[in-house]
Amino acid sequence: QVQLVESGGGLVQPGGSLRLSCVASTSIGSIMLVRWYRQAPGKQRELVAGVQRDGTTNYADFVKGRFTISGENAKNTVYLQMNSLKPEDTAVYYCNAWSFGWSKERWGQGTQVTVSS
Repeated sequence: QVQLVESGGGLVQPGGSLRLSCVASTSIGSIMLVRWYRQAPGKQRELVAGVQRDGTTNYADFVKGRFTISGENAKNTVYLQMNSLKPEDTAVYYCNAWSFGWSKERWGQGTQVTVSS
């Protein structure tokens, strides 16, 4: 069963940057879709960004121009580069993956991002 492990969260000031990593226990080149979600306290989990196996990316409107999703096949890792962070970006960020033939999608354990002065 594919496992996902996130890292890179932390406390950052408004306007700062963080890079989140999602390491998969299998080649990311074999995964159809990897996405980053986030969940703030008292709110529903929401999609932030996604990358398909062919490299196609998509972003939520609220992060366009600030966040970038990318993959590094050699390290089985998908990154989320977050720039110009705002207090409203504070949330637990989760990595999610899905591929054909899987009985269900996979989730990581999450990494906390706090944007505060």
